[in-house]
Amino acid sequence: MKTSLEVTAEPLPQDLALLGGSLSAFNDADVGGSGRKSLAVFVRDETGVIVAGISGYTAWGWLYVQWLWVDDRLRGRGVAAGMLDAAEREAIARGCHGAWIDTFNPTAKKVYERQGYKPFGELPDFPVGRRRVFLQKRLA
Repeated sequence: MKTSLEVTAEPLPQDLALLGGSLSAFNDADVGGSGRKSLAVFVRDETGVIVAGISGYTAWGWLYVQWLWVDDRLRGRGVAAGMLDAAEREAIARGCHGAWIDTFNPTAKKVYERQGYKPFGELPDFPVGRRRVFLQKRLA
């Protein structure tokens, strides 16, 4: 088989779909189906505008929180903790036994640690001058 290598900053959606589908099929054959399911938690203001949210997914018995954002006006009021609690409850209902999240923000790291998350790894200078910390939590 003759091949060529392509590097792009603008991959086609169908190429990404093929890549994702192929990797999922490989993983399913290797370790079994992931049962991957999206999970989101939103906080809306009185007009319905999203002012905080979590986006992630559950797979292989784990909750992964990919994004967690809180509007500046709501920070320090326990909104992140409430959203994490809600996401964890849903993950438990889906049969998850653990959760993980990562951050390079020292304040966010403290919030996650207060919620029971423990660091298990880090990447220095990601971004430069900071460190990306990976945290996990055992779910009841």
